[in-house]
Amino acid sequence: MWGSCGAELAKLVRRPANWFMLGIAVVLGLTFTYLLPLAGAAGSSSGAPGTDRGLAATMPSNLVGNSIGGLPVFLGAILLVLGVLAVGTEYGWSTWKTVLTQGPSRMTVYSGKLCALAVATLTVVLTSFATGAVTSALIAASEGEAMDWPAVGSLVTGIGAGWLIAMTWAVLGAALAIAMRGVALPIGLGLVWLLVVQNLLFGVAAPLLGWVDTLQRALPGANAGSLAASLGASGATPGVGELVSVPQATLVVAGYLVAFTVLGGWLLRRRDVL
Repeated sequence: MWGSCGAELAKLVRRPANWFMLGIAVVLGLTFTYLLPLAGAAGSSSGAPGTDRGLAATMPSNLVGNSIGGLPVFLGAILLVLGVLAVGTEYGWSTWKTVLTQGPSRMTVYSGKLCALAVATLTVVLTSFATGAVTSALIAASEGEAMDWPAVGSLVTGIGAGWLIAMTWAVLGAALAIAMRGVALPIGLGLVWLLVVQNLLFGVAAPLLGWVDTLQRALPGANAGSLAASLGASGATPGVGELVSVPQATLVVAGYLVAFTVLGGWLLRRRDVL
């Protein structure tokens, strides 16, 4: 498996689209968690009315919440695309036959892809924390505020939770690519779910219909948003809100990660790759 993991990592590193998506993830993360709150603070001494997205939200003490707040929706969408590309391009380029005739079994290749996605998603999460730390430190220094950093345990917990959410979306993308044997349709359907359906359920349907509210508490997006909220992510961020308890959110997101992993592996093993 490790040979396949190394080969898949080499492909991910050499694909310019992945570096482009990492750059977009960093820009989006900094925009929503630092630039917009700063703009609000500049326009009003108390920040935006009814929210906590003022200058205080950009301080180092809020690093964990700011770094993982985008994962339930917009950063999650980027990671889903990453997962689709890691697997779906094999269908578009008709390279599955070439890969599998080199010796490794389908499950070995699949495990290698998951290993590479695990490294890639961890890289995205660590990059989010690193850029957030630098940005918040610069803001605090310019405003003469104290550098009150989160405890090491909080940072480790935040990185672990962020990695869990990120890996879940990436593996969902991989499973969709295997199920639909391509790239375009899995990306389209995945983005519609993450950016449209999930937000409609969260912000529109759930407050009006009790059964929809109950349903969404079992879906990955709501649980990912609850997990992020429990670690300090702002409720003003799309998809973030404390709907369920922390243990439930963690178990449900982990359960979906396992389910997506098993589904993708089962489909790849049982179906023709051509």
